[in-house]
Parts: sequence; structure tokens; C-alpha cells
Amino acid sequence: MRKSRPLIPFTINYVERDSMTAQILDGKALAQQFEEEMRERVEALKAKAGGRTPILATILVGADPASATYVKMKGNACHRVGMESVAIELPETTTTEQLLAKIDELNNNPDVHGILLQHPVPAQIDERACFDAISLEKDVDGVTCLGFGRMSMGEAAYGCATPKGIMRLLEHYQVKLEGKHAVVVGRSAILGKPMAMMMLEANATVTICHSRTQNLPELIKQADIVVGAVGKPEFIKAEWIKDGAVVVDAGYHPQKCGDIELAPLLDRVSAYTPVPGGVGPMTINTLIFQTLQSGEKALG
Repeated sequence: MRKSRPLIPFTINYVERDSMTAQILDGKALAQQFEEEMRERVEALKAKAGGRTPILATILVGADPASATYVKMKGNACHRVGMESVAIELPETTTTEQLLAKIDELNNNPDVHGILLQHPVPAQIDERACFDAISLEKDVDGVTCLGFGRMSMGEAAYGCATPKGIMRLLEHYQVKLEGKHAVVVGRSAILGKPMAMMMLEANATVTICHSRTQNLPELIKQADIVVGAVGKPEFIKAEWIKDGAVVVDAGYHPQKCGDIELAPLLDRVSAYTPVPGGVGPMTINTLIFQTLQSGEKALG
């Protein structure tokens, strides 16, 4: 078995320094290191399980090119670590009932260990009902209400992939959260809200803001850690962010920018996630990692 390279931790001291070159929180490089570790775990699991391997089932409804690309990327990530993926493509005209039937079929398939329903689905489908139909033990994307509730209460559940990926990134670079003020700009069910709950669980003091928050610049200026999750290109201005903060940009837009105006911050903040190459790779990596965990529970 090939020996993986050790993960190299970093320490971020982000409030005491007067001048700095910002530390890049490199999600792309970290995801590659984690993939090496996961390959070994998959090999070990296959040896114990008679050649069986964790399987992620992806469901794509319709023909949205961006969604198709994302699903393909997730399948490729599975294969890189030795896992399998099953791509299920349903027509644009699929009904809620038809999608629920497919999810129920996958829930009852013992060879499937994780289920991903690609967001968004066509307008005629009740997306929340379909998300919540995914079994908790196969909810490796962390999209069910049950999973969110358990995570918020500190109980066992797979975290929503993007915020969980951010937490894994911050943990690796040893960014201290306990006692710090984190401002999360965004309140979506699959990013802003679970991000805030995860940071709260890590003993940060959390303020949740959004595009309609009054006095938003003043609130962001108080933050030790800023998470941009609002879904609008460079909505958060550099001048709103204080020197020495840690900046996490969870957005990505066709203009090849995120939710935060990053360029003016590179010599003022202590650490930041690049766009692209920061949060995105860790989102996919976390989805695959949680599928591996599910497979280990079922097969190990």
C-alpha cells in the first residue's frame, strides 16, 4: 500500500500582526492531499469487503450544462480515490412523484452508500420534499432537514458539503474559531445557515447577515472571520473588512470572481480562500469523503 504524504498543518495568527502577506487557504492543494489519504482507506475497505467499494449515486434532472458539469466533476472525484459513482439522468419533464420514486429506489439499494440530488431541479418539482426523502445515512451532501437539525444539535449527521468543506479547510490551517466573531453573509439552507451552526458549534460568536441586512458594512467590520455566501459577485467590498481578518469566499460567478472583493485585501488580511481554488475543491472533496464514511459504516 502506498504511503500518503503527511498533511502539513499551518497556524494562522490573524489578529496580532500589524502588516502581513496573507496566507492562502489552498483548497485545491488540500483536496489533493486528502484524496491520497482516501485512496488508502478505499483500498483497505475493499480488502475487507471482498472488493466492494463505496458508491455515490448522482441524480441530474434536466439538461442544465452547469449542473451536468458539476455532476461529472463529482463522478471523476469518486473514481480518483477508487470509489464508484452511478449517474442517473432524468428528463426535464420529471414530476415530483417520479423523482421521489427514484430516491426511494436508491434508499433501498444496499449497494448505494450516498445520494446526491443536483441542485437546482426544474420548477415543477418540490425540491425540499425530494431532498428530505433521502435517507439520513445516505445524505452525504447534508441537505435534509433531519440532517440539519441533528447537526445543529451536535448529533451525528453528515454536514452540508460546502460549509463542512470550509470547516475542514479552517481546521487544517489551524484557524482559531473559539471566541472569535464570525460574520456569515448569506442564509441559504445549504450554505449560510449550516455554516453559521457549524461555527457556533466550534464556539465562535456568529452573526448571520444577508443582502437585506441594515448597516451591513458596520457589522462586517467587526468580524474576525468573514464568510461570503450571498451569491452576488463581489457584493462584499474590501473596505468593509478589517485588517487581519480571515476571509472565506464561498461564491463563484461567471466573471471568475466570488462574493467578496478580494484583490485589495491580499496585503491586509491574514488569510483568504482564492477564487477559484479555495472553497470549491473542498466542497467536492467533502462530498466524496462523507460517501466514503458512509461506505465504511455499511461495508466495514
